[in-house]
Amino acid sequence: MLAAENISVIRGAKRILDQVSAAVRPGEFLAVIGPNGAGKSTLLHVLAGSLEPDEGASLLDRRTLSAWPARDLSRRRAVLTQSPSLGFALTALQLVLIGRSPHLGSHPGRADLRAAEAAMKEAGVAHLAERSYLTLSGGERQRVHIARVLSQLHTDEPGDRYLLLDEPTNNLDLGHQHLALSAARRMTERGVGIIAILHDPNHAVAYADRIHVLDRGRTYAEGAASEVMSEKMMSEVFEVRARILREAACERPYIVLSPGAKRSSAMIKPKGENDVHRHEPLPG
Repeated sequence: MLAAENISVIRGAKRILDQVSAAVRPGEFLAVIGPNGAGKSTLLHVLAGSLEPDEGASLLDRRTLSAWPARDLSRRRAVLTQSPSLGFALTALQLVLIGRSPHLGSHPGRADLRAAEAAMKEAGVAHLAERSYLTLSGGERQRVHIARVLSQLHTDEPGDRYLLLDEPTNNLDLGHQHLALSAARRMTERGVGIIAILHDPNHAVAYADRIHVLDRGRTYAEGAASEVMSEKMMSEVFEVRARILREAACERPYIVLSPGAKRSSAMIKPKGENDVHRHEPLPG
Protein backbone atom coordinates (compact mmCIF):
# COMPACT_ATOMS: atom_id res chain seq x y z
CA MET A 1 0.00 0.00 0.00
CA LEU A 2 1.11 3.58 -0.74
CA ALA A 3 -0.02 5.90 2.03
CA ALA A 4 0.27 9.38 3.48
CA GLU A 5 -0.38 9.41 7.21
CA ASN A 6 -1.36 12.65 8.98
CA ILE A 7 0.59 14.77 6.51
CA SER A 8 1.17 18.46 7.10
CA VAL A 9 3.17 20.72 4.79
CA ILE A 10 3.87 24.16 6.24
CA ARG A 11 5.14 27.24 4.43
CA GLY A 12 5.63 30.19 6.77
CA ALA A 13 2.42 30.63 8.71
CA LYS A 14 0.33 28.72 6.16
CA ARG A 15 -0.49 25.03 6.26
CA ILE A 16 -0.64 23.88 2.64
CA LEU A 17 -1.74 20.48 3.95
CA ASP A 18 -3.08 20.01 7.45
CA GLN A 19 -3.21 16.48 8.91
CA VAL A 20 -4.21 14.78 5.65
CA SER A 21 -4.24 11.00 5.34
CA ALA A 22 -4.74 9.17 2.05
CA ALA A 23 -3.89 5.71 0.78
CA VAL A 24 -4.20 3.61 -2.35
CA ARG A 25 -4.04 -0.16 -2.56
CA PRO A 26 -2.84 -2.33 -5.45
CA GLY A 27 -5.46 -2.47 -8.19
CA GLU A 28 -7.36 0.58 -6.90
CA PHE A 29 -8.01 3.95 -8.56
CA LEU A 30 -8.09 6.90 -6.14
CA ALA A 31 -9.06 10.31 -7.55
CA VAL A 32 -8.18 13.50 -5.68
CA ILE A 33 -10.35 16.51 -6.44
CA GLY A 34 -10.74 19.99 -5.03
CA PRO A 35 -10.53 23.66 -6.04
CA ASN A 36 -7.33 25.44 -7.03
CA GLY A 37 -5.03 25.86 -4.04
CA ALA A 38 -6.58 22.98 -2.10
CA GLY A 39 -3.22 21.16 -1.82
CA LYS A 40 -3.80 18.42 -4.40
CA SER A 41 -0.44 18.62 -6.18
CA THR A 42 1.36 19.00 -2.85
CA LEU A 43 -0.23 15.77 -1.65
CA LEU A 44 0.84 14.02 -4.85
CA HIS A 45 4.45 15.20 -4.41
CA VAL A 46 4.45 13.88 -0.84
CA LEU A 47 3.13 10.51 -2.02
CA ALA A 48 5.72 10.47 -4.82
CA GLY A 49 8.54 11.01 -2.33
CA SER A 50 9.72 14.23 -4.00
CA LEU A 51 8.54 16.37 -1.06
CA GLU A 52 9.25 15.60 2.59
CA PRO A 53 6.30 16.55 4.84
CA ASP A 54 6.81 18.73 7.90
CA GLU A 55 4.59 16.41 9.90
CA GLY A 56 3.46 12.85 9.33
CA ALA A 57 4.96 10.28 6.98
CA SER A 58 4.57 8.89 3.47
CA LEU A 59 4.97 5.12 3.28
CA LEU A 60 5.34 2.37 0.70
CA ASP A 61 4.75 -1.08 2.16
CA ARG A 62 4.97 0.50 5.65
CA ARG A 63 8.46 1.83 4.91
CA THR A 64 9.02 5.59 4.64
CA LEU A 65 9.65 6.73 1.09
CA SER A 66 12.86 8.47 2.14
CA ALA A 67 14.25 5.07 3.21
CA TRP A 68 13.84 3.60 -0.27
CA PRO A 69 16.84 3.72 -2.67
CA ALA A 70 15.88 5.96 -5.60
CA ARG A 71 16.24 3.21 -8.21
CA ASP A 72 14.13 0.75 -6.22
CA LEU A 73 11.43 3.38 -5.66
CA SER A 74 11.39 4.22 -9.38
CA ARG A 75 10.71 0.57 -10.17
CA ARG A 76 7.68 0.61 -7.89
CA ARG A 77 6.07 3.96 -8.69
CA ALA A 78 5.92 6.32 -11.66
CA VAL A 79 4.90 9.98 -11.57
CA LEU A 80 3.40 12.25 -14.23
CA THR A 81 3.74 15.86 -13.09
CA GLN A 82 1.80 18.84 -14.42
CA SER A 83 2.94 20.06 -17.86
CA PRO A 84 6.14 18.00 -18.22
CA SER A 85 8.48 19.39 -20.86
CA LEU A 86 11.55 18.50 -22.89
CA GLY A 87 13.91 20.96 -24.55
CA PHE A 88 15.71 18.77 -27.08
CA ALA A 89 14.74 16.75 -30.12
CA LEU A 90 14.26 13.17 -29.02
CA THR A 91 11.78 11.10 -30.94
CA ALA A 92 8.59 10.15 -29.15
CA LEU A 93 9.83 6.56 -28.83
CA GLN A 94 13.14 7.69 -27.34
CA LEU A 95 11.28 9.78 -24.77
CA VAL A 96 9.04 6.85 -23.81
CA LEU A 97 12.14 4.67 -23.43
CA ILE A 98 13.37 7.11 -20.76
CA GLY A 99 10.61 5.63 -18.63
CA ARG A 100 12.49 2.34 -18.80
CA SER A 101 15.58 3.86 -17.12
CA PRO A 102 15.06 2.16 -13.70
CA HIS A 103 15.04 -1.23 -15.44
CA LEU A 104 17.89 -0.75 -17.92
CA GLY A 105 21.30 -2.34 -18.05
CA SER A 106 23.82 -0.57 -20.25
CA HIS A 107 21.25 0.10 -22.99
CA PRO A 108 17.61 -0.69 -23.83
CA GLY A 109 16.93 -4.33 -24.60
CA ARG A 110 14.13 -6.04 -26.47
CA ALA A 111 11.96 -6.20 -23.35
CA ASP A 112 12.32 -2.44 -22.89
CA LEU A 113 11.39 -1.80 -26.51
CA ARG A 114 8.34 -4.07 -26.21
CA ALA A 115 7.27 -2.26 -23.02
CA ALA A 116 7.67 1.15 -24.67
CA GLU A 117 5.74 0.10 -27.77
CA ALA A 118 2.93 -1.40 -25.67
CA ALA A 119 2.68 1.79 -23.60
CA MET A 120 2.57 3.96 -26.73
CA LYS A 121 -0.26 1.82 -28.09
CA GLU A 122 -2.17 2.17 -24.81
CA ALA A 123 -1.75 5.96 -24.88
CA GLY A 124 -2.73 6.21 -28.54
CA VAL A 125 0.63 7.53 -29.75
CA ALA A 126 2.16 4.53 -31.55
CA HIS A 127 1.89 6.43 -34.85
CA LEU A 128 4.09 9.21 -33.41
CA ALA A 129 7.04 6.92 -32.55
CA GLU A 130 9.50 8.46 -35.03
CA ARG A 131 8.28 12.04 -34.74
CA SER A 132 10.48 14.61 -33.00
CA TYR A 133 8.98 15.56 -29.65
CA LEU A 134 9.51 19.24 -30.50
CA THR A 135 7.17 18.99 -33.51
CA LEU A 136 4.26 17.59 -31.49
CA SER A 137 1.21 19.53 -30.34
CA GLY A 138 0.56 20.11 -26.64
CA GLY A 139 -1.93 17.27 -26.51
CA GLU A 140 0.36 14.88 -28.37
CA ARG A 141 3.22 15.72 -25.99
CA GLN A 142 0.98 15.01 -23.00
CA ARG A 143 0.01 11.63 -24.40
CA VAL A 144 3.66 10.72 -25.06
CA HIS A 145 4.48 11.54 -21.44
CA ILE A 146 1.57 9.35 -20.33
CA ALA A 147 3.10 6.55 -22.41
CA ARG A 148 6.46 7.21 -20.71
CA VAL A 149 5.10 6.63 -17.21
CA LEU A 150 3.05 3.64 -18.35
CA SER A 151 6.20 2.07 -19.77
CA GLN A 152 8.01 2.59 -16.46
CA LEU A 153 5.60 0.20 -14.74
CA HIS A 154 5.70 -2.55 -17.39
CA THR A 155 7.62 -5.20 -15.45
CA ASP A 156 7.43 -8.77 -14.25
CA GLU A 157 9.43 -7.95 -11.12
CA PRO A 158 7.74 -8.76 -7.78
CA GLY A 159 6.16 -6.01 -5.71
CA ASP A 160 3.12 -3.81 -6.00
CA ARG A 161 3.31 -0.81 -8.33
CA TYR A 162 1.74 2.63 -8.27
CA LEU A 163 1.08 5.32 -10.87
CA LEU A 164 0.68 8.95 -9.75
CA LEU A 165 -0.92 11.34 -12.25
CA ASP A 166 -1.15 15.10 -11.75
CA GLU A 167 -3.91 16.38 -14.05
CA PRO A 168 -3.24 13.80 -16.79
CA THR A 169 -5.96 15.26 -19.04
CA ASN A 170 -4.16 18.62 -19.44
CA ASN A 171 -4.18 19.79 -23.10
CA LEU A 172 -6.24 16.79 -24.22
CA ASP A 173 -9.45 16.91 -26.24
CA LEU A 174 -12.49 15.06 -24.95
CA GLY A 175 -11.77 11.78 -26.71
CA HIS A 176 -8.15 11.66 -25.63
CA GLN A 177 -9.07 12.58 -22.05
CA HIS A 178 -11.09 9.39 -21.86
CA LEU A 179 -8.41 7.40 -23.70
CA ALA A 180 -5.81 8.46 -21.10
CA LEU A 181 -8.05 7.69 -18.14
CA SER A 182 -9.13 4.38 -19.67
CA ALA A 183 -5.45 3.41 -20.04
CA ALA A 184 -4.92 4.21 -16.35
CA ARG A 185 -8.04 2.25 -15.43
CA ARG A 186 -6.74 -0.79 -17.32
CA MET A 187 -3.53 -0.60 -15.29
CA THR A 188 -5.60 -1.36 -12.19
CA GLU A 189 -6.61 -4.66 -13.81
CA ARG A 190 -2.90 -5.56 -13.72
CA GLY A 191 -2.71 -4.72 -10.03
CA VAL A 192 -1.33 -1.18 -10.33
CA GLY A 193 -2.63 1.35 -7.80
CA ILE A 194 -3.55 4.71 -9.37
CA ILE A 195 -3.69 8.14 -7.73
CA ALA A 196 -4.90 10.85 -10.10
CA ILE A 197 -5.43 14.57 -9.53
CA LEU A 198 -8.48 15.42 -11.63
CA HIS A 199 -10.18 18.72 -12.35
CA ASP A 200 -13.46 17.30 -13.66
CA PRO A 201 -15.51 15.64 -10.90
CA ASN A 202 -17.35 13.60 -13.53
CA HIS A 203 -14.05 12.04 -14.59
CA ALA A 204 -13.47 11.08 -10.97
CA VAL A 205 -16.95 9.57 -10.76
CA ALA A 206 -16.51 7.63 -14.01
CA TYR A 207 -13.08 6.12 -13.41
CA ALA A 208 -12.23 6.07 -9.71
CA ASP A 209 -13.03 3.48 -7.07
CA ARG A 210 -12.74 6.13 -4.36
CA ILE A 211 -12.67 9.93 -4.36
CA HIS A 212 -10.71 12.10 -1.92
CA VAL A 213 -11.98 15.69 -1.70
CA LEU A 214 -9.49 18.31 -0.51
CA ASP A 215 -10.56 21.79 0.55
CA ARG A 216 -8.18 24.43 1.92
CA GLY A 217 -5.52 21.90 2.78
CA ARG A 218 -7.78 19.51 4.66
CA THR A 219 -9.78 16.42 3.82
CA TYR A 220 -13.41 17.35 3.24
CA ALA A 221 -14.56 13.80 2.48
CA GLU A 222 -13.37 10.48 1.11
CA GLY A 223 -15.28 7.49 -0.15
CA ALA A 224 -17.16 6.04 -3.09
CA ALA A 225 -18.73 8.48 -5.55
CA SER A 226 -22.21 7.74 -4.21
CA GLU A 227 -21.04 8.78 -0.73
CA VAL A 228 -18.93 11.82 -1.65
CA MET A 229 -20.76 13.54 -4.49
CA SER A 230 -23.51 15.79 -3.22
CA GLU A 231 -24.97 19.16 -4.09
CA LYS A 232 -23.82 20.37 -0.68
CA MET A 233 -20.23 19.32 -1.38
CA MET A 234 -20.23 21.01 -4.80
CA SER A 235 -21.55 24.19 -3.19
CA GLU A 236 -19.23 24.26 -0.19
CA VAL A 237 -16.03 23.08 -1.87
CA PHE A 238 -16.31 24.27 -5.48
CA GLU A 239 -18.73 27.14 -4.81
CA VAL A 240 -21.03 26.18 -7.68
CA ARG A 241 -24.66 25.20 -7.99
CA ALA A 242 -24.97 21.67 -9.27
CA ARG A 243 -27.46 18.84 -9.55
CA ILE A 244 -26.48 15.25 -8.81
CA LEU A 245 -28.33 12.97 -11.21
CA ARG A 246 -28.95 9.29 -10.67
CA GLU A 247 -30.35 6.78 -13.12
CA ALA A 248 -31.41 3.26 -12.35
CA ALA A 249 -29.28 1.94 -15.23
CA CYS A 250 -26.13 3.63 -13.91
CA GLU A 251 -24.74 2.91 -10.46
CA ARG A 252 -22.68 6.13 -10.40
CA PRO A 253 -24.04 9.66 -10.05
CA TYR A 254 -23.54 12.36 -12.67
CA ILE A 255 -22.96 16.05 -11.94
CA VAL A 256 -24.69 18.76 -13.94
CA LEU A 257 -23.88 22.40 -13.30
CA SER A 258 -26.85 24.71 -13.13
CA PRO A 259 -27.00 27.77 -15.43
CA GLY A 260 -24.98 30.59 -13.92
CA ALA A 261 -23.45 27.95 -11.69
CA LYS A 262 -20.64 30.01 -10.17
CA ARG A 263 -21.94 31.75 -7.09
CA SER A 264 -21.15 35.38 -6.53
CA SER A 265 -18.88 36.26 -3.62
CA ALA A 266 -21.85 37.79 -1.83
CA MET A 267 -23.57 34.40 -1.82
CA ILE A 268 -20.60 32.45 -0.49
CA LYS A 269 -20.69 31.86 3.21
CA PRO A 270 -17.32 32.92 4.69
CA LYS A 271 -15.14 30.11 5.95
CA GLY A 272 -12.08 30.12 8.14
CA GLU A 273 -8.78 29.39 6.42
CA ASN A 274 -8.91 25.69 7.25
CA ASP A 275 -12.55 25.08 8.16
CA VAL A 276 -13.69 21.53 7.45
CA HIS A 277 -17.24 20.85 6.32
CA ARG A 278 -18.62 17.33 6.29
CA HIS A 279 -21.09 16.27 3.66
CA GLU A 280 -24.15 14.14 4.20
CA PRO A 281 -24.46 10.99 2.08
CA LEU A 282 -26.94 11.13 -0.78
CA PRO A 283 -30.23 9.41 -0.06
CA GLY A 284 -30.53 5.87 -1.32
